[in-house]
Amino acid sequence: MEREVPRILPRGPHRLAREVVLASQRGRLIDAMAVVVAAKGYTAATVADVIGHAGVSRKTFYEHFGNKEECILALFDAAIDVVIDGIAQAAIQHGGDTHEGRVGASVRAFLEVIDAFPDQAQTLLVEIIGAGPRAAERRDAALSRVAEFIDEANRMDAEAGLVARLASPHDAFAIVGAIVELASRQLRHGRPASILELEPVIERFVRGVISEGNAPA
Repeated sequence: MEREVPRILPRGPHRLAREVVLASQRGRLIDAMAVVVAAKGYTAATVADVIGHAGVSRKTFYEHFGNKEECILALFDAAIDVVIDGIAQAAIQHGGDTHEGRVGASVRAFLEVIDAFPDQAQTLLVEIIGAGPRAAERRDAALSRVAEFIDEANRMDAEAGLVARLASPHDAFAIVGAIVELASRQLRHGRPASILELEPVIERFVRGVISEGNAPA
């Protein structure tokens, strides 16, 4: 198991390796970016806000990132890997042998991550749209990765005779888009009161899209 990188470094002289210090600083800056952007929006957020929340110097910020755009892109890249890995692991570990079980476990994992990290979710699902063309490209690529995961999982279940095959890859992207929009709406407006209440809604939607696909072989 990898040694955990400390988010808070000890005061005064210490013997931590430089790479550990740099990783800690970078992690704190990324965390701070999520909190600041969730609170103020990407346009209003400043480097001064981020370094103030992270407790590091401006010089340290620019040792890691050229500007605030690079910082939010780093946050996005790190978070999407965690989300996709979490969905995949949940389906394997908690989904059982049924298609319905795997869908439920995957949806639950996604919503639980958002529930546990609301600032990061607000930044990545809502505020990222205003962060410029590079951020939009990252977002599109991330959604495509999730859609490809859904399409491949559906293909395997269809070949096993467990479920209908999705009618097209666009159906998989439609599932992702609907889930993201539902989650974004909840983050923006607080409806429903808890994002976990969306689980049965999303499951019904996924089942409906798949049921309209081609019959399993």
